[in-house]
Amino acid sequence: MGALPESLVIAKADRDIAFNLKMANRHGLIAGATGTGKTITLRILAEQLSSAGVPVFMSDVKGDLSGLPFPGGDNPKVKDRVQRLGLADFRFEGFPVAFWDVFGEQGHPVRTTVSEMGPLLMSRILMLNETQSGVLSLVYKIADDSGLLLLDLKDLRAMSRFVGDKADDYTTEYGHISPASIGAIQRNLLNLEQQGADRFFGEPALDLKDLIRTDDADRGFINIFTADRLMQSPKLYATFLLWMLSELFEQLPEVGDPDKPGLVFFLDEAHLLFDDAPGVLVDKIEQVVRLIRSKGVGVYFITQNPLDLPPKVLGQLGNRVQHALRAFTPSDQKNVKAAADTFRAGPDLDVARAITELEVGEALVSFLDSKGAPAVVQRAFIRPPQSRLRPLTPGERRAAVQSSAMYGRYEEPFDRESAYEKLKEKAAETKQAEFKAPSRKKRPAPARSWTDTILPSLSGGAARAAGSQIGRQLVRGILGSLMGGSRR
Repeated sequence: MGALPESLVIAKADRDIAFNLKMANRHGLIAGATGTGKTITLRILAEQLSSAGVPVFMSDVKGDLSGLPFPGGDNPKVKDRVQRLGLADFRFEGFPVAFWDVFGEQGHPVRTTVSEMGPLLMSRILMLNETQSGVLSLVYKIADDSGLLLLDLKDLRAMSRFVGDKADDYTTEYGHISPASIGAIQRNLLNLEQQGADRFFGEPALDLKDLIRTDDADRGFINIFTADRLMQSPKLYATFLLWMLSELFEQLPEVGDPDKPGLVFFLDEAHLLFDDAPGVLVDKIEQVVRLIRSKGVGVYFITQNPLDLPPKVLGQLGNRVQHALRAFTPSDQKNVKAAADTFRAGPDLDVARAITELEVGEALVSFLDSKGAPAVVQRAFIRPPQSRLRPLTPGERRAAVQSSAMYGRYEEPFDRESAYEKLKEKAAETKQAEFKAPSRKKRPAPARSWTDTILPSLSGGAARAAGSQIGRQLVRGILGSLMGGSRR
């Protein structure tokens, strides 16, 4: 592909170390102990990718990435690093940024529907066991078969209660539905709402195309997902990232091996994706990571130790930046040795020793070359960021959000007729019919399924909504299969 542009130089040793844009969708890893410089590496990668026209998505778990829209120059350590590395071409610059926030407080609201989340990931959020997860899958299945929309948590709560009340009617067709499992689902839904997670479910749902944008200068937008508050619920945070990854895989077309990725997705605190995850989910995460590169998406895991990741995932991460690890105990020393063994070492560098000696902002760097082979690891200093290190003030962030082209698209939620409303309406009709019914006995009417009862009452927008639900069922069927969901 010829000489790499200067804008993709990420680090410097005795020479510049460049990031091969064509290999950016081959995935990567940023690792190192707390305070060793991982966030700066994340920032410089995002800046360089944006300059090359590649949109980026990254979570801001500590609240220190928000200065990206403004040029730097306010930090003397950055100026010192520029001089130390002899970066004659360096200039301070701000970048196009879009802020997102599940709670809608520090960015555009991010929502999805309960249906789009699917039963497997919803089970993980609700921390259900295998039996309870199976029952939740049946709740989804019955809702799909009945043409009932599951949009927000009150829909799922109403649908779960209805299925529990009618459990005997569904046993033959769907299997046993345990009252205890229904009770566990209801309790955990209540706990989820008390954490504020109900704001994440509803409409308008996020259109992933809004993450894949460039500005007038053809720079990729850096999408910053504000996650400092969400991190108080680690399972919800991890499941949100997995949902986004799976949705990108579902929605984006195959592009083969492009000259540059269409989106680079950074997964910070990546170990949370795998903590307490069932084996089937870990296997499917590995599958998605392996396949999504053909959609033009690069996935980069950020964690303290490479061993936080499953071996099958770690083996796919060809672009690596390893910051310092500490080795105070025999266990630490073993981890350092294991991390060193993941690099292609050269004859002049003791990798295991170097990992423990790295300064802040210094790293062991190995990117894939133009043929897709990992380069020999080098000890180098990461280039300083061009944007402002100091976070935005609340007023600056508010102005950035309100001046965005996205402003107004997601700010106001709406609640169309869905499972909650239809079930409430049907319950009222049933109660009224029972009140008006004559006391004399009549021959029982032929048995009718719930689908027979509910579908004729749909009209207009509700009918279109049911059609949308059926379409989503087909999509989620593919996703459910991919993510290991059982739609029995």
